[in-house]
Amino acid sequence: MLVTVTSRSGKEVVKGGIQLFENATVKDLKASIHKRIGNLYPERQRISLPLVSGQTRPIVLDGDKRLCDVFPEGFDHIVILKDLGPRVKYSTLFFFLFVGLPEKRVIYPVQTYATIYWCFYYFKRIMETFFVHKFSHATSPLSFVFRNCWETQMYIGFGLGIICQLANFYCHIIVKNLRDPKDQGGYQIPRGFLFNYITCANYTTEIYQGLGFNIATQTVVGYSFLVVVAYIMSDWAAFCCLKARAIGRCRPWRTLLLATKGNESVRG
Repeated sequence: MLVTVTSRSGKEVVKGGIQLFENATVKDLKASIHKRIGNLYPERQRISLPLVSGQTRPIVLDGDKRLCDVFPEGFDHIVILKDLGPRVKYSTLFFFLFVGLPEKRVIYPVQTYATIYWCFYYFKRIMETFFVHKFSHATSPLSFVFRNCWETQMYIGFGLGIICQLANFYCHIIVKNLRDPKDQGGYQIPRGFLFNYITCANYTTEIYQGLGFNIATQTVVGYSFLVVVAYIMSDWAAFCCLKARAIGRCRPWRTLLLATKGNESVRG
């Protein structure tokens, strides 16, 4: 089988085409292209069939499909190759996303002076409490100790955050187990645990762990970041449900991010 490899403009990418055996798969074709063009490793290639009359989007070829089964009968063996550019594994991407790229640590004078000022302020207040201020009442309700202390709020916030992080981890395990062992894709509906009540429980727990962190830290930047993340994840959750409904595998809608009766979640 001689396969002609062209670009979207119709220019031949691999001169003379690629000769493959009759039962060759898409993976075999990608491996052969890699041998001919060294920098185009398989993950960097997107192979599709030429558009035919009535099509608006090309059919992308991937996986272990045999080429003889995908070429339309009576048509030449022509595929279109697109270079997706340099690729990295998602594990590498998320490692640098969460850890950050190495950078030189710089401590500015204003940070040093602000720390000294902050320490001096609270030292002064403590000294005034014991040696300067005169209080009209000798005692105060015990509950004021907990109500007025930041530590209580901190413990509540971090406690909520840790619980939600553990729940989020378990949700990711459930979603991971839906994956086909051969990684052939397809959409499946998560069931069990919080997925019985919430459409995208993995996104919900992600948002609430951020809420717990902000309850503990109380920063404008943190809350602003949480609002943006919640908006993005709500959009992702809605998109997942739309895709599920499009293939007829979604029951009447369950709330996306809060626990109520109704819809099913989906994961590709």
